[in-house]
Amino acid sequence: MQQLSGLDNSFLAMETPAFYGHVSSVSIFEPGSITIEAVKALVAQRIHLVPPFRRRLVEVPLGLDHPYWIEDPDFDLDFHIRHIAVPSPGDEYQLAELCARIAARHLDRSRPLWEMYIIEGLEGGYVAELTKIHHACIDGVSGAEILGVLLDIEPNPPTTPEPETPWQAEAEPSQWSMLSRGIFGMMSRPRVGLRLVRKTLSNGPALARNFSVSIAPPRPSQLLSRPSEPTPPAPFSGMITPHRRFAFGSLPMSDVKFVKNALGGTVNDVVMSMCAGALRRWLLDNDALPAGPLHAMVPVSVRTQEQVGTFGNRVSAMVAALPTDEPDAVERFRRMHDEMNVAKEQHGAIPADLLQDFAQFTPPGVLGTASRVIARAKILDHINVPFNVVISNVPGPQFPLYSAGAKLKGIYPLSAISDGAGLNMTLMSYNGNLDFGLLADWAMVPDIWNLIGALADELGELKKAAEAITEPA
Repeated sequence: MQQLSGLDNSFLAMETPAFYGHVSSVSIFEPGSITIEAVKALVAQRIHLVPPFRRRLVEVPLGLDHPYWIEDPDFDLDFHIRHIAVPSPGDEYQLAELCARIAARHLDRSRPLWEMYIIEGLEGGYVAELTKIHHACIDGVSGAEILGVLLDIEPNPPTTPEPETPWQAEAEPSQWSMLSRGIFGMMSRPRVGLRLVRKTLSNGPALARNFSVSIAPPRPSQLLSRPSEPTPPAPFSGMITPHRRFAFGSLPMSDVKFVKNALGGTVNDVVMSMCAGALRRWLLDNDALPAGPLHAMVPVSVRTQEQVGTFGNRVSAMVAALPTDEPDAVERFRRMHDEMNVAKEQHGAIPADLLQDFAQFTPPGVLGTASRVIARAKILDHINVPFNVVISNVPGPQFPLYSAGAKLKGIYPLSAISDGAGLNMTLMSYNGNLDFGLLADWAMVPDIWNLIGALADELGELKKAAEAITEPA
């Protein structure tokens, strides 16, 4: 058995009827040999390389301690890989709606926490693959590692070698055994608490700066002393419902790099600026642009080289201002570049494992109860939350990948939304493109496809400005 970390378990404990702890992605393959039989054979051959796929949860009675993973004695691959089709004509809108509806269902906790859907009926003979896996098992980086196991760099790869040690199922432990583990875990919690207090006190100044800084445009003299500003209201703030909308699209990485080189910054600065500009356009169209900048939560991987391949969560987060109040695209980029530098500096001053320690110390039963109480009471409708939107940039391979002989055209994330932040903008770079996946609450962003168009428009405006700068005099 292997116990979940506090951070891994938090994605389970916080689930409510409207909040799902899993993340998903949609891979679209060019017409080829991919079938459900081929996918099942591929997963069966490589499943020993993806340990989370055969692990299921065992809860500790009364929520006294974090649950455990066991190797599922009843594992059934046919339960997890399923076959479905979109109705004719099978366009991108029908695919997105189907994926949003499948994603908006909780995973069965009595089984390993993942599902895969092979989706046929798409225009032109394309085939899609929707994968759902619980955030308790993976973060963004380890999710990309799983994709790396299941995808190939050539259409006809060599056979995967058998594991050196055959897989062994585990018998489910008794309730008395789990209760004793829970009591022992409770006894060790004060020691974790003392360590947490020591770390918090020793890093007090950095924490204070991180949570009190303003997200107004930074000036060099103010970088660590700006007064705080509240998060402005937005149509996608407040309590979410169980229903989702999804939209996806791709933009050329070459244009992003051209803008980056011309204006001075990083690829992520361009991505964040594009998102800020797209949100500004959407808010203006919906007569909902606030006077101040929106706030974005940006996940940050803290996985070390030694932790590569260990799965689970090694993630932190920082909050950054999105200059949605700035009408000029180039000035938006410059403000975004400055803001990201400040956010990284403040985030970097805090130990990478402090968030893990906070989650490890919190009793699981308390966290789950608190999440349900907040959801039922709609508390977040009446308080100011620290961010409006989640923006995540996951690096991916810049060369073609294949599955069962079929070439991967694009991979589009369906991440997660939560109360207070009913819009998630996640992208993965792949083979010369940025593949965007936008997920939102059904009621909050009914015209979510307009945001995909706004991203393209924003990149076009930045590219035009970059061309003007680089043109010879």
